[in-house]
Amino acid sequence: MPLYLYNTLTRQKELFTPYKPPYVGLYVCGPTVYGDPHLGHARAAITFDVLFRYLTYLGYKVRYVRNITDVGHLEGDADEGEDKILKKARLEKVEPIEIAHRYTALYHKAMDALNVLRPSIEPAATAHIPQQIAMIERILARGYAYVVNGSVYLDIERYRQDFPYGILSGRSVEELLAGTRELEGQGEKKNPWDFALWKRAEPTHLMQWDSPWGRGFPGWHIECSAMSIHYLGLPFDIHGGGLDLVFPHHEAEIAQAHACFGPEAQHQARFWIHNNLVTIEGQKMSKSLGNFITVEEIFTGTHPKLTRAYPPMALRLLILQAHYRSTLDFSEEALLGAYRAYLRLMSAYQRLKEVSPGSHSDFSVQAWREKVFAALDDDLNTAAALALFFSQIEDILRLRRRELFLLPEDLTLLQNTWQEVLEKILGLTFPPQVSWVNWQKVVELLIQLRRQARLEKNYGLADLLREELSGAGVRLMDFPDETLWELSA
Repeated sequence: MPLYLYNTLTRQKELFTPYKPPYVGLYVCGPTVYGDPHLGHARAAITFDVLFRYLTYLGYKVRYVRNITDVGHLEGDADEGEDKILKKARLEKVEPIEIAHRYTALYHKAMDALNVLRPSIEPAATAHIPQQIAMIERILARGYAYVVNGSVYLDIERYRQDFPYGILSGRSVEELLAGTRELEGQGEKKNPWDFALWKRAEPTHLMQWDSPWGRGFPGWHIECSAMSIHYLGLPFDIHGGGLDLVFPHHEAEIAQAHACFGPEAQHQARFWIHNNLVTIEGQKMSKSLGNFITVEEIFTGTHPKLTRAYPPMALRLLILQAHYRSTLDFSEEALLGAYRAYLRLMSAYQRLKEVSPGSHSDFSVQAWREKVFAALDDDLNTAAALALFFSQIEDILRLRRRELFLLPEDLTLLQNTWQEVLEKILGLTFPPQVSWVNWQKVVELLIQLRRQARLEKNYGLADLLREELSGAGVRLMDFPDETLWELSA
């Protein structure tokens, strides 16, 4: 079936066709590396990891570019405040490059644990200053920007004479004016909604470069325009990021592309795709509210809102169980539910490998498989696809008990679909099959003995069995109706 993706630019699902098939250019805004990777980073990375994997699975040759913002991202996400990385460096009394390198490494470590594939290219803003300066010079030469005191601003009023501004976010300049406060540095702008392409640096500013307008540093928005266009050309196929980036960041990128290259820029990207945000127990995630949770805190269970540690695949499954355009509300209850679901899915997957073929087929694997891929083709509906896998667990148990049967070709198709979708497309990792079957039989027998001991109120034996299993690297999870388990790392 054809793949349909929701395009923020047109506010509808559209048939995806590459600009130059079979090649696909995908650019995603990566992290600003000044702090530990958190739930928001995880959701964005996993969303576009699945898109990258699925496009590759469909046979496209994907160049996936995800940047590292290591300069120019000011606190206010506009033209005011302190550079986020410089602020962190000042607080920790180290060089900005140390901050950038440290948190880039931590981001990679967290994403590797979540089985997020590395992008084809991961450019850093500081390594592409010449490309940014060249783009600014071209915008100035075309009359869409102006220089004031060593800073360069995009002239929105001049831009609006030739191009619509607000096409991505739906905001009008009148809206922007009504919501604009008079902030430091805005007095030198022609209009408050103009935004910086280049900022003059004070002598004490730790990150600055030579430019035709004096020593300074790039604005946040120009970085992504310059790097995406440098590696993918114009227009490229897909630009992705979190919903919070639609305005001002992505709106500004479109304006910069048009100002620099004219109508042929075609809104920079043909598809603009955005994942929704993460809330914590119904509230916006915020350090001031005490509900800010990093990925590492989930893996170690060290956050006050958590009672235990959770493995990376529990978090990955939690994210995949919600459609990427819906709000994901995080709570320990939801994470525990995802962990329990992961263990059940893992168990069914391993048992499916033990099923023997029969002389006939009791259900249509092809029809089920078509539903799975129809869900993925419908704007990457991973939630609907996963529901189809969970609905099949009972059938797998019946196949293993020889209560249902599948012909060899149908069984192979079923096993291959589980592997292709769960592992290759959704990126869920499962324990290797080596020695797994023997572990499973022994552990399940001991769990049955322990359950019987508990029913007989022989709690000493039940506790002893739990302790011995734990010592052997088997972690148990008790629920009212069942006990689930996994091999601990």
